[in-house]
Amino acid sequence: MENRIIDIIIKEILLFYKIIKFLIPSIPITIQITLYSFLLAVILGLIIALFRISYVKIFQIISKIYVDVLRGIPLLVQIFFIYFGLGKILKLEQFTAGVIAISICYSAYISEIFRAGILAIPKGQYDASKSLGMNKYQTMRYVILPQAIRIIIPPISNEFIACLKDSSLVSIIGMRELTRAGREFYSQYFVDFEIWFIVGMFYLIMTAIAAKFARYIEKKLEIP
Repeated sequence: MENRIIDIIIKEILLFYKIIKFLIPSIPITIQITLYSFLLAVILGLIIALFRISYVKIFQIISKIYVDVLRGIPLLVQIFFIYFGLGKILKLEQFTAGVIAISICYSAYISEIFRAGILAIPKGQYDASKSLGMNKYQTMRYVILPQAIRIIIPPISNEFIACLKDSSLVSIIGMRELTRAGREFYSQYFVDFEIWFIVGMFYLIMTAIAAKFARYIEKKLEIP
């Protein structure tokens, strides 16, 4: 009986090692997709947020429609549309299509976070900047945005973690990231519990590292 238990434990350890060895090469792809997507989403989200608070009416309308439309369509549908729709016209590869779809989707949410952070800055800051001879661009660049960024670090970090997890959706278009690698291993060996347990643990480790880094940044930007 004891020998049988030992054999089972050794078998499970070897299986876990085999799964980990199979999955590790796909982790850098998951990280790349997340970083590229989120960086583009932040840049695009900031632009949309500035449009939303602009005094130009057409910019406000465009940005509002942009946010409302993208927040109302599931990310999976947007991935399908970008890859199978626009992808055929623009000859987009799987990686590029996935990054574009995720970044566009998340830019809508991030734009609202930026807008909330900017609007949270007291109007007296604008008046003080104007009294120092700053124009609107200088006020936004040197006074408003630095303070807004300090405010929005927690919600932005939450969006990054969500983006990391949602990067698994690009597996549906054949992108071999972590989740896709897990599906490939399952299709070869038909192992359920072990494969998805380890995939989940890898995502948990990555999100924990991201959360810890976000707390570090938040502490660095904290006002004494």
